[in-house]
Formats: sequence, structure tokens, C-alpha cells
Amino acid sequence: VLCRTIAGNRCEVLTITEPSGARDKMEPAILDQLGPFVPLPFRMGIIFTARVHPGESNSSWIMDGILRFLTSESMEAFRLRANFVFMIVPMLNPDGVINGNYRCGLAGHDLNRRYLETSPTLH
Repeated sequence: VLCRTIAGNRCEVLTITEPSGARDKMEPAILDQLGPFVPLPFRMGIIFTARVHPGESNSSWIMDGILRFLTSESMEAFRLRANFVFMIVPMLNPDGVINGNYRCGLAGHDLNRRYLETSPTLH
């Protein structure tokens, strides 16, 4: 859980990466195709978020595709997981989604305009 919202809903965060020992269980032929792994402490992070504007429901479909791809067994997905840590917040504004808002959360603020002026209790 990333945090609790004003209404007490959970704002979930998912972490996707390849575990450190995954390389030890692979066949040599596959290892040759993958190339080098970045050790876990040195992997760069990539953050994906969706539904900061609750009415933009198409972002849920994009997030679904991202999650399906990153957790797939494709060589490309494996290579990405072996080199990066993905932090994913599939629904950044669950209060707005649950209550049918189009752009705002329960405090009546557009969260995309609050990155520099946040409030621990309102945003």
C-alpha cells in the first residue's frame, strides 16, 4: 500500500523486477540471448501511474497492457525486469474513481496540478 486516501481507501503500489537469483535457474542458451543483468541495487527505477484523473478510464486499459507485458514470459519483458525496477500505481486517485469524479479527488483538487504544493492530508 502506497498510502490511504482521504476516504480511507487503499492506494496500491506494485513493484515488478526480476529477482537476483533468477539467472542461476536459466539455461545457458537463454542467458546468451539476454545479455548481462544489472545487479538489483544498481537497477534504475521506472514509475508508471494511471487514473490520476478518474474520468480517464482508458488509462486502466493501458495499465492492464503494461502489467500483462511486464509479468509475461517474453524475452523482452524478462530483459526489462532484469535491468529495471518498475514501481506501478494502477489507480492514483481511487477516491475520485469510486465517487465518479472526472478530474478531482475528494478535496476538489486536480491532483496533476498539486505536485509542487502538496498537502499530507488533502493530496
